[in-house]
Amino acid sequence: MLYAVVMSSALPPCPKPQEPVDTIQLLEVGTGPDEPCLRADAARNRARLLEAATRLIAEHGVAGVTMEAVAAAAKVGKGTVFRRFGDRTGLLTALLDHSSARLQADFLAGPPPLGPGAPPRERLHAFGVAVLHLCADQLDLQLAALPEPTRRHLHPSTQAMRAHLLVLLRQLLPGEDCELLAPVLLAYLDPALIHHLSRQLGMPMARLEAGWCDLADRITAAPLAAAPPAVRAPRTSPTDAPARPAGTVSRP
Repeated sequence: MLYAVVMSSALPPCPKPQEPVDTIQLLEVGTGPDEPCLRADAARNRARLLEAATRLIAEHGVAGVTMEAVAAAAKVGKGTVFRRFGDRTGLLTALLDHSSARLQADFLAGPPPLGPGAPPRERLHAFGVAVLHLCADQLDLQLAALPEPTRRHLHPSTQAMRAHLLVLLRQLLPGEDCELLAPVLLAYLDPALIHHLSRQLGMPMARLEAGWCDLADRITAAPLAAAPPAVRAPRTSPTDAPARPAGTVSRP
């Protein structure tokens, strides 16, 4: 098994992260980075805008979500939408963050097996299945709001999922390089890949769920112990051959 061979060897030292990766903070989607606290009316406007955008997506798809359409559906001025979200990408990202925060609350404090209380392998299975279904339910939104490649892994929702995977992997594989295993699992949950598998190839969700569980089980299987090096008998040279008693004749 390739994984067993690779992971059983001694690993190089991994730099200690600057921040603890096991400490997961809930996504704060109510305000922007420059708005530590929203007034009550501003918070109501934001919630109304997100609800209006959600209705538009359900009725017309992501293509129907424009700043003008959201303003009309929420019965506010268009300037309010731009002030709150900046642009259309900011609005779509806020919608994704809202659903990601709900998922995060479920795997941090919800009922098992997704939440605490179940064995780590069961939680790992449940986590992937939950992300697959969330992504499938809002795939167009996921693709439209997908950050550009160099920022994708730095998005707060991605970092929260990565931190959760690290917690579970370290329980299942203590001593292994879980920092490199977590991105392998996250790659399976990439919205672009799910779009390709489910829509372009027509794979049913049950198959994607089974594939996730199989991948998780293979990665978290206990690595085989490294086989001890074979002991070879030392080669003898003519000078090392034992001396024959005098008077013996060597036979061909």
